[in-house]
Amino acid sequence: MKALILNLLFLLIAANEAKVYSRGELASHLKQNGMDGYYDFSLGDWICMAYYESGYNSRAVGSSNSNGSRDYGIFQINSRWWCNNYQGPTANGCNKPCSAFTNDDIIDDITCAKRIVRDPNGMNAWVAWKKNCKGTNLSRWTSGC
Repeated sequence: MKALILNLLFLLIAANEAKVYSRGELASHLKQNGMDGYYDFSLGDWICMAYYESGYNSRAVGSSNSNGSRDYGIFQINSRWWCNNYQGPTANGCNKPCSAFTNDDIIDDITCAKRIVRDPNGMNAWVAWKKNCKGTNLSRWTSGC
């Protein structure tokens, strides 16, 4: 019960202080950090994925997944595979606590996303990308940025 209350408090605090990027602002930041063309994925892929995963909210925390894991930050990085939320088993592939992905500095989120996309699943690791972005015309995501 105490853990549940602490999680709810954490979510409320994170939601109240969230940095929500504009599409252009995020595109510029990702481009500056080498995401355009990274592992053959365009800037449009990343912008589209981030929109459907978090709405460009740097402090987004998803609800509990069916396996008990959660997703964190602008790219919704999963606690079962990529970060440690200290609430269940984790591979912690990015060697970070999940809380590192729920602040306004998204450099560590970018570094972890680069690590994720190097895996055999590539961007298919993100269900929202696979469902909403994969195989579509992505030019609208970077138009005007």
